[in-house]
This record gives sequence, C-alpha cells and structure tokens, in this order.
Amino acid sequence: MTAPTLAPILAIDFGTSNSAAAILENGAVRHIPIEAEAQTLPTAVFFPTDESSMLIGTAAAEALLEGDEGRYMRALKSVLGAPLLHEKRLIGGKRRTLSAIVTEFLTVLRKRAEAQTDHRFTRALSGRPVHFHSHDPDRDAQAEADLRACYLAAGFESVEFLFEPEAAALSARAHGMTGETGLIVDIGGGTSDFTVFRRGPSRIEVLASHGIRLGGTDFDQAVSMAHVMPHLGHGGTLTRTLGEGLLPVPNAIYVELSTWAKIPFLYSRETERAVEDMQKHATDRPAMTRLRKVIEAQLGHELAFSVERGKIAANSGTGAAIDMGFIAQDLNAAITPESLDAALSGYRGDLRGAMTETLQMAGLDAAQIDAVILVGGSSLMGLVAQEAQALCPHAALERSDAFTAVVDGLALATAPH
Repeated sequence: MTAPTLAPILAIDFGTSNSAAAILENGAVRHIPIEAEAQTLPTAVFFPTDESSMLIGTAAAEALLEGDEGRYMRALKSVLGAPLLHEKRLIGGKRRTLSAIVTEFLTVLRKRAEAQTDHRFTRALSGRPVHFHSHDPDRDAQAEADLRACYLAAGFESVEFLFEPEAAALSARAHGMTGETGLIVDIGGGTSDFTVFRRGPSRIEVLASHGIRLGGTDFDQAVSMAHVMPHLGHGGTLTRTLGEGLLPVPNAIYVELSTWAKIPFLYSRETERAVEDMQKHATDRPAMTRLRKVIEAQLGHELAFSVERGKIAANSGTGAAIDMGFIAQDLNAAITPESLDAALSGYRGDLRGAMTETLQMAGLDAAQIDAVILVGGSSLMGLVAQEAQALCPHAALERSDAFTAVVDGLALATAPH
C-alpha cells in the first residue's frame, strides 16, 4: 500500500502591513494568491456593523474608504506580546480580543491557500522579526508564544518560525557569487531586521542576525505628527478653566491618532469628551474643531492612508500634499522631500546603529560586506538606502523583491534536508 503523500509545509509571511503565502513545489517557489491574482495582501481586517463576515486585505480597505459602517483594523502584528492582545473590545457588534482577530485572519489565509492548491495544510513555517520588541526578552518570547497560539487556533497542527531576514538571505542566495558576504536590510511595517550572511556553493551561512522595533508604521507616525497633526491642534495651547495663562495641548490623542494599531481604540465616549473639553479651551478653535470631527466621524484611518500616500509621493523626490479635504474643504498639508527627510531624520541613527551592531555581532568590518540587499516595503524609503550605502560604501546595493523575498525564502527553507 502506498503511503499517503504529505501536504507541503505552508510558508507564511505574516507582516505588519502585508502578508503572503507560498509552497515549495517541484523544487520551485509557488506563490499562492490569497486574494485575486495578487502575490501579497494587506494585513488588514474590517468588521461590518451588521455583524456579517469579516473582510480581509484589499476588501477591508475598500469597505472603509467606501464609507461602510464597521471597524477597520491594521498593524495587528504590532500588538503581539502586549496585554492589549487579550483584552476584549466591542468590535463588529461582538466583544472580541485582538488575539481572536489574528486567529481569524490566519484561518481565512489557510482556507484560501487550501482552496487554491487542493492541499490540507497542517504545518506552517512562519517568518518572525528577530525581535518583536527591542531590549525586552520576556515580551519578545511572549510575542512568539502569542503568534504560535494563533496559528494553532487557526487550524495548524504545528508551526515553526524563521527570522525574516534569514529567510530573505535564503531567497537572495541564487543571485550572487559563492563566497560573497552580504547584509540583508529588511525594513517592514513594524520592525527593521538585519542578517549578515556568506554565500556558499549550495547554502548560505548566517553569521549574525539583529533587529529593532522600527518600521514603516513609525515612519508614518513621524510624518503625520510633523505635517498633519498641527492642522488638528497639536502644538497649540489651551486657556485655563481657572486662573490666567495658557496650557499646552496634551499630546496623547495625537500620538494614538497617528499610530495605525491604536486608531480603532480612540473611538470612545471618553475620547470624545476629552476632545470636547479641549475644543472649549483651545486658542485655535478651528483646528480643534477639525480634531473633533476626525474622532466623532471616525476618520482616523482615512487620514492615515492619506499620510501614507503623501509619504510615498515625497519619497519619490517631488513635492506633494497630504489630502485632508474629507475633514474640511480644501484642507491639505504640504509635504516635500526636505520636510519628509526632516521628519524622519531621527531614525537615521537608529538604522545606522542597528546595522553597525549586526556587523559587530558577525565579527566583520563594513569594508568586508560585498553586497547590501534591501528587502521589505519600507526599504524603498530613501533614507534606508542612504544609510546602508554610507555605512558600506564599497558594497553593491541590491534591491530584492521587496514584498515577496521573505515568503520566497520561507518556502525554500521547507525543502527536505
């Protein structure tokens, strides 16, 4: 009797901003289109108010932007390891935890992959950042445990993890010369990860891996705080209820409004009352009125999408405007390559320091790096290439498949050894 053929291991890149799935088939990577014909899908969900089925990916964003009633959520990966993951909130007419939402997202991904391939997937190889949380080993371990629990609850019987930059190094192996030493710079939505590796004739040798909690969502927040939030009253002043003099406008609401993962939790009566009180005392009443509209009409995600578009446009080297016309007629925030660079300048030292530390862990000097390989959607930001090239001026700068390099490497890693 012939033994049943074991289904391949499903490789999953569960990202902060985008996710992808693939398998190794006849020695080659096969991308599994989880939505339409796309190789990736946004890591986003939408829960309609009428309690109908959860939408994921592009469909979730379309529901939000078309004005459907419901709750949109993105950057779910960033709350792994935090108590917030297990707190119940009223979402889509039901009390849910973010852990249950991540599980449901992974369940849909698994079922769609099975429908596309006619396999029943019980095993998964998932990418993970080198550090979910910088300088906090306990929270980092908890984040992996949280993600493992979500995979198992989503119907997988087993799941293993591989550092995302090491997966990217595997996918880059075929594109260089044997003996070459490379540095992977993987800038995703929530983390920046780095791997130093050496290409061998049949495999790669990982010399060191490192990571920090810094990614595209942090870039978006910095751009938003510098360009958009002043139009909503940030940086302004409030009159005192009693006595003379002015007080600064509190910062907390603006920080959360510019943070993808925190936006849904601002839509509460408590926040509305706080903004109403600030509006009464604001010296710039029109700006605070705009903030009140954003909170009460739940326009935070529309604003975040507009910021993201403005960031991308300015990064291309042209002047642009962040459209805020859905808040007030003809309202926009100017953004230029220079203002973008100023908003993100504080992160240059973090990136350079993390790359330097990775090289030190590998016992190498920057001059020994033959190639720097940029991976991840946020690696397309100009400052990333600039800092990598400044640190390793003699290295060839290569751009891998920004959105699929990790899942490609994960699929390659499922090959029998």
